[in-house]
This record gives sequence, C-alpha cells and structure tokens, in this order.
Amino acid sequence: MTALSNRLAALEAKDAARSCLMRYMDLCDVPGSLDDPEQIGTLFTPEATWEGIGPEYADKFGIARGRSDVVALVSQYLPPAEHFVRNTHLLGSEQIRVDRGSAHGRWTMHQLSLYTDNTAELLCARLDIDFEITSAPDATTARMLRFRTQRMFAAPLPVEAISHLHRGRHPHATSSKETTT
Repeated sequence: MTALSNRLAALEAKDAARSCLMRYMDLCDVPGSLDDPEQIGTLFTPEATWEGIGPEYADKFGIARGRSDVVALVSQYLPPAEHFVRNTHLLGSEQIRVDRGSAHGRWTMHQLSLYTDNTAELLCARLDIDFEITSAPDATTARMLRFRTQRMFAAPLPVEAISHLHRGRHPHATSSKETTT
C-alpha cells in the first residue's frame, strides 16, 4: 500500500468505528429506532464483552461476555422493558486510533434521561471501545469487540422543565437510575 492508501484506509476505519457506535447510540435512545434487540447484536462481534468499570458501574453492570449476553444486558433498559420515558445520548471528545484490522476509540458520553418514576438526570460517562475492522473493496465496516463504560458524573435534572414529555410517554417505559446503554 502506498502512503496515501494507508491514510485513506485509516480514515475509512475511523469512519466505520464512529458509524458503528453512532448506530448503537441511536438504537439505545428512547423513543428510538430499535425494532428487535438483535439489531444491537449485529454491532458486536460474537466474542464481544460489555463492561461497567469504576466504583459506580462495576457492580451495577458487571461484564457481559458474548454477543447474546451483551444483547440481554442492554435490553434490560430498552423497550419493552419499563425504564425510560425518554433517553438520549450525545458523544464528544472523540479519539480514535487505528492499527491494522482494529481500532480503539474513546468518547465522553452525555446521557439525558427521563425515567418512568418522573425523575430525570444528566450523566456523563467515559466510553473505551475496541473495534474489529473489516475492509473490503466496496466498504469498510466495524463491530465492537470490547465496550467499557465508566461513570464520571451524574446530577438530577428538574423534572418541571421536561414534564411535558410524559404526555408523549413511551408505552413501555422503570426507574433504575444511572444506566449507560
């Protein structure tokens, strides 16, 4: 490969990793585009792990090993499970490194949540994710191999400011706080 080809391959790998994570976040938003939990599964390798780290998340989430366990863990917080009325994820502070058939990314995630018990919060978590990159002549794709989340900050939000959102309440939305999906 030429230097230009190598640079293009690295850019395509970064874009694939970013697209994979953005799709995951979109599927974890409530209301969102999740029709079937297996949509989440397609974003992870068969041997993937999803892990909560740090004092707030290690015991709460533990570690899910394998695609089916990852899907089961994440599905506990998404419809039809009763948990969120509304939930959205915003990512920033992106850093992605590419090394041959893999990539490692780090993001700061901000999560705004309205729960079914009429409480709301803002939380921030650090995401560290390893991706498996597959390059083909027509496309470069990524799947998550290792997903790690660590809570950095959480604060309650005044429900009065967003109580109108209960009118559009998702029909399948409980209230376990401090979840990072």
